[in-house]
Amino acid sequence: MPALDPAVVAQAAELIARADSIIIAAGAGMGVDSGLPDFRGNAGFWREYPALAADGTAFMDIASPLAFHAEPRRAWGFYGHRLALYRGTAPHHGHVLLRQWAEAAQYGAFVFTSNVDGHFEKAGFDPLQVDECHGSIHHLQCLAPCCDMVWSASSFVPLVDESRCELLSPLPVCARCGGPARPNILMFNDSGWIGDRHGRRTARLRGWLERTRRPVVIELGAGTAISTVRHFSHRMVRQHNAALIRINPRAPLIGNLPGVAIAGGALEVLSAIDRHMEQAR
Repeated sequence: MPALDPAVVAQAAELIARADSIIIAAGAGMGVDSGLPDFRGNAGFWREYPALAADGTAFMDIASPLAFHAEPRRAWGFYGHRLALYRGTAPHHGHVLLRQWAEAAQYGAFVFTSNVDGHFEKAGFDPLQVDECHGSIHHLQCLAPCCDMVWSASSFVPLVDESRCELLSPLPVCARCGGPARPNILMFNDSGWIGDRHGRRTARLRGWLERTRRPVVIELGAGTAISTVRHFSHRMVRQHNAALIRINPRAPLIGNLPGVAIAGGALEVLSAIDRHMEQAR
C-alpha cells in the first residue's frame, strides 16, 4: 500500500472541519482493524471456519434461515462463535476519533453500517443514531417468525465446539412461542427478517438530515460485492449536497462525485486525518 498523500489527507480534514454534520457509512472493512474477519469469498471464510471448509459449506449456505431450519446447532455454532467474538473484541481507535469529530460538529453524526458487530454503540455512539441496515447479532427474533418481537441476546451465552462448528449449550428459543430463535440479522434468501429497528432508524435519519446544511460522508471499508453501503453514500451525496470521503484499501475511487478518495485502512487514514487536525489547531 503506497504512503498516504498529505495533500489528500489535508483536504479530507478540511471537509470534516467545514461540515456541520457527519454521516458515517461503514462496511465490513471497518472491523478489520479490530481484528475481526472480513469475508471476501469462500477462501477467507473457510480459513476462519475450517469445519465448514471440510464439507464445502459456503458462507451463503450457513448465513441463511434455511441453515437454522435444517441444522440449527451448526448454524448457531457459526453465529454463536461470531457473537462471542464480537462481544470480546473492542472497537479500534478509529471509532473513538469518529465519535470525537461527531461531538465537535454542530449536529453530530449519524451512522449507517452493514456491520452487525455493535461496535459503534460500544464505542459510545447513541444507539438511536446508528442504523444497522443488516440487523445486529446482539438481538434475537423468532425463526418462524410468530411475531414482530425483537429482543436482546444478552442472556444467551453460547458454548461452541469450534472443531465441529456446533453449539453445545441449549438453543435459544422465542420469548413468545417457545420455538427456535435466530439472530436478528438479514441473511441470504431471507424473507423472515424483522427489520423494524432498521425502519425506525431510517425515519430518524430523515428527520436528522432535515436540520443539516453542510454534511460530509465518511465512508469506510465498504466493498463492491455487496454494495449496500456504497449506494447509501452515493444517495447521501446526491440528495443532500454532501462531500464524500471514501476510505478503502482496494476500491477507493469516487468517480465524478465531490470529495476525496483515500486508499488505506480505516484506522490508518482516520489517524492521519486526526494528526493533521491537531497540527492545524
